[in-house]
Amino acid sequence: MLIAAFPAGPWGTNCYVAATGPGAECVVIDPGKDAASGVADVVREHRLKPVAVLLTHGHIDHMWSVTPVAGTYDATAWIHPGDRHLLADPMAGISRESASMLLGGDYTFTEPDDVAELADGASLELAGLTFVVDHTPGHTAGSVTFRTPWQAPAEGGPDISEVMFSGDLLFAGSIGRTDLPGGDHPTMLRSLATKVLPLADDIVVLPGHGEQTSIGRERATNPFLQDLLDSGTADRVTRGL
Repeated sequence: MLIAAFPAGPWGTNCYVAATGPGAECVVIDPGKDAASGVADVVREHRLKPVAVLLTHGHIDHMWSVTPVAGTYDATAWIHPGDRHLLADPMAGISRESASMLLGGDYTFTEPDDVAELADGASLELAGLTFVVDHTPGHTAGSVTFRTPWQAPAEGGPDISEVMFSGDLLFAGSIGRTDLPGGDHPTMLRSLATKVLPLADDIVVLPGHGEQTSIGRERATNPFLQDLLDSGTADRVTRGL
């Protein structure tokens, strides 16, 4: 299995390219600002063919380049319906003041020609890989994570069961913010309690920003997950209490 990653743009958003190996079809995950050239470099180096672009959510730092990347390779863009409106109007996901400060100019955004919508629990078969979709609202209404079984190379590799592309749900030592339009902190806690805490410790987490981590590491050290685990808080959040 081949996973290439690079931070893109002023927000340092991690863009990922996943494939079964060199010379194969591939999937691009979260192409943010200035990510198109990085995707092209990875595709050229490993002789890949992008067939899909997966978006963990619709914030501009994760989807800025979705239309040019999808258009260049005639790939399908996948997004949860809760965030689909952000493809054409990403300013709806951040404050106008932040938009003016961060963008520093006028930009026009449009949907890619081919858009498909994600559903909770769906299993996507793309580029020879299987991606399980978990709807994890809280950072945005349409936030999702993608989990795929780890396919160890012939010469061996780390003993892990899955890789999770967590977007801005879970970071090393932290979680996503909930103060932007569409964010909701209690909903974020519910997503963490129901979609993250039940996962196996050996799952590698590839977040939208920062370094990779694992479910086990975050369960043991992430203060937000520890708060959920303390005194049965996770159980109460799961029940909506």
